[in-house]
Amino acid sequence: MSGPRVVVLDYGSGNLRSAERALARVGADVTVTADIDAARGADGLVVPGVGAYAACMGGIAEVGGASVVHERVAQGRPVLGICVGMQVLYELGDEHGVRTPGLGVFAGEVRRLAAPILPHMGWNTVTAPAGTVLFDGIAEGTRFYFVHSYAARPQPGDTVAEHGEPFAAAVERGPVCATQFHPEKSGDAGSHLLANWLDTLR
Repeated sequence: MSGPRVVVLDYGSGNLRSAERALARVGADVTVTADIDAARGADGLVVPGVGAYAACMGGIAEVGGASVVHERVAQGRPVLGICVGMQVLYELGDEHGVRTPGLGVFAGEVRRLAAPILPHMGWNTVTAPAGTVLFDGIAEGTRFYFVHSYAARPQPGDTVAEHGEPFAAAVERGPVCATQFHPEKSGDAGSHLLANWLDTLR
């Protein structure tokens, strides 16, 4: 029996193959594609992202990604954002003085971290709330791999990490989940988290 069908949305952002491999390792039937019908029909949609917020939003617009994300959210169907793929789910990204509208799935905006050293790059611990789905069975103090200079401010119920200031490390809003860190680069902990997400698709 094949696992849940997952589409990794290919909108030119790069870093897609490592996400594909990591999801396949935990049992997903994964396709990397820009095909909106495939993204619409999949059990789960992954929105990856590396680089600049405005460029990612431009790529998403080019393949028609915004409409499929909003459609899935409205239907209560799972979406997972990773790194800048998490950031674009917010209302706004403020990067290098450029304010770019995001997808507006989450309230709030993404802005530069107030930290002495940027990017925030490497392993860091996170504090997850009670009842979390993504971090179920993952020990407190587990480290995940981050590479970013921008982040959203945490809201109640978010998983929080700290680099110069607290920021949202992961968000779970019903069918929409997102991580600022890279689960596909976070070893066993990242695999465990992706497996937890896959379990929500079954």
